[in-house]
Amino acid sequence: MDNTGMKGGIVIKDDWPGYSLDLFTYPEHYHEDIESVYIPHGVIMNRIERLASYIMDDFEDNNIMVLCVLKGGYKFCADLVEFIKVLGRNSNKYLETRVEFIRLKSYLNDHSTEDLHIIGSRDLSILRGKAIVDTGKTMKALLKHVETFEPKMVKVAGLLVKRVPNMAERLTDYVGFEIPNRFVVGYALDYNEYFRDLNHICVISKTGKMKYKV
Repeated sequence: MDNTGMKGGIVIKDDWPGYSLDLFTYPEHYHEDIESVYIPHGVIMNRIERLASYIMDDFEDNNIMVLCVLKGGYKFCADLVEFIKVLGRNSNKYLETRVEFIRLKSYLNDHSTEDLHIIGSRDLSILRGKAIVDTGKTMKALLKHVETFEPKMVKVAGLLVKRVPNMAERLTDYVGFEIPNRFVVGYALDYNEYFRDLNHICVISKTGKMKYKV
């Protein structure tokens, strides 16, 4: 079965407003700071489990190195790796999985900046000859950096991919959700380090942007 299209993500339309906040629980101190629940936590988890199954099918007997992009990717990475382990225990194939971390910073307030800063990266020569699943959002510069260490194979997993004019250059192999070009927070995605403690992915309000602006 060709899963290529399904790996491209669940498409959320431009006019999707999200769910009413009254339908879900969330930290009360964010009551005025978010407009709606864009993707509920349960839907996020179910989709990640499906991505894990795609990875299991594609990598077969290869041991994999998961390169997690901090900070926004840490929850996605942790849940993805856990699902890979669970699926392996419940099947006749098991992927030995190791995790390394790298931190990128490319946002100021809700705008992506031109400069990409790689923070806290150590020697990645351990990637040489490995099969890698890269989990993160700022891919072009990072992939160029990773390729210098001559990995055996590189695949990119992203929870969210935004519809932008250059989507033809999309570099993500496993996509959770394809969304409009909106700034969202929660599930470890932040606005100036706030909102990481939201379990759901939410739309930030104008009040929230002003309150936490730097």
